[in-house]
Amino acid sequence: MVRRKRMYGGILLILFVAMMAAGFQLADGRNAGGFWQGLHQVGAFPSEVLAEAWARRANLPGLAWQFVPSLIETLNIAAVSTLLGGLAAMALALLSTRGLARWPRLIPLFRRMLDAFRAVPEIVVALVLIFILGGGPVPAVIAIALHTTGALGKLFSEVAENADLRPVEGLTSVGAGWGQRMALGVLPQVAPNWISYALLRFEINVRASAILGFVGEGGIGHDLKLAMQWGGGKYDQVVAIFLILFLTIVAIDQMSDHFRNRLVKGR
Repeated sequence: MVRRKRMYGGILLILFVAMMAAGFQLADGRNAGGFWQGLHQVGAFPSEVLAEAWARRANLPGLAWQFVPSLIETLNIAAVSTLLGGLAAMALALLSTRGLARWPRLIPLFRRMLDAFRAVPEIVVALVLIFILGGGPVPAVIAIALHTTGALGKLFSEVAENADLRPVEGLTSVGAGWGQRMALGVLPQVAPNWISYALLRFEINVRASAILGFVGEGGIGHDLKLAMQWGGGKYDQVVAIFLILFLTIVAIDQMSDHFRNRLVKGR
């Protein structure tokens, strides 16, 4: 049995390496320039950005403060989309979890809905909505909320599948309805993990909303696009934007740890 496991592991490793090598060769062949030929230039652009920003480092605090309103708009987009997507994910996760679903025969339908929301990238949905609604934060909120529903719904469902069913059975024995069983028997068990996943998704959505700014959704991504597009004289703005985005992610991570400790350990 040990030899068989080692053989299977070796075969899988060989297949993985072969697939990676074949994929690299295919990508390198279709690239405009060779990977190895351009490898020595990988640090050229970052060094140019950092050199220009260092030369104007005295301006970074003022520039960072200048982009705070755009950051707030990006955070608003991420927060609203995370809230909407999280609420939808909670409902779909409970409806698609075996042993908890209200309509067990519809579990495959709800699971395919989550797959569909997760399959389409946010930028594709945003581009379609921009064509319909025009540029602005609304298409970004809808696009990110749909993808958040699919991603969090999958995670929430996996956590709910591991919940202890004895409280649910006890509530059923005293005549509690499905909503009461979920609210009193399941949610207290899964709340720490759900909140942790939701805050992690909020971090991801901050990044996603910044990226969508490149296609006309506003927020700090739009300012980053302008700063990188003009180049020569604007790279200090690029560094300032990245700095406040980094500090924002650190703050969200600390907030996630705080709320998780309060829920799990009571402090």
